[in-house]
Amino acid sequence: MNAPPPLTAERYERLVAGLRGRAIVAVDYCVLMGGEEGTDPDEWDSGAWHEPTMGVELAMDDGNIYTATWGHTFDYYGLELYPAPMSDFLSSIGQPGGSARITASGHRLWAGIVGTPIESCRIHWCGEEDGAPTPVPDAIHVQTATGQVWIAAGRPAAYPPDGRFHLGTDDVLVVFDDATAAQVGLGT
Repeated sequence: MNAPPPLTAERYERLVAGLRGRAIVAVDYCVLMGGEEGTDPDEWDSGAWHEPTMGVELAMDDGNIYTATWGHTFDYYGLELYPAPMSDFLSSIGQPGGSARITASGHRLWAGIVGTPIESCRIHWCGEEDGAPTPVPDAIHVQTATGQVWIAAGRPAAYPPDGRFHLGTDDVLVVFDDATAAQVGLGT
């Protein structure tokens, strides 16, 4: 397989902008597995937000597949989107000690997004407002006529979660409403 060209801010902006007008038709999460046998998927559904630790795979209406995962292309951990399946980034999917693939398409919080054309899709850059030499993509925000989602590199600040969050981590966090997005630090 040929490696994709390096991700740059310009290339990333074009990739994300190219999602407008298309529809997500399927969503899979990749969560870590634990337990004695390494086969128990970690809890990922926390009500207003989800924590698919390793990433999100989005299948589009045109047959293309995208992976949203954490990475450090921009010098620090950030949310990166690639036009490739999750299996290009993770090995041992479905294997003990690896990641479990969880179908999230039918979850009630994805209902206003799945099957509806994307009206807006943008990157939330951290450090851009401060003139940082290398802004980092904290999240992408996808909006349809009937729903919205932020897919971010982040996690709860404590376990069990106490309402505080960290962005720029090696985890993926999915948020669906303005209030939770603001609490996470994504603004609206």
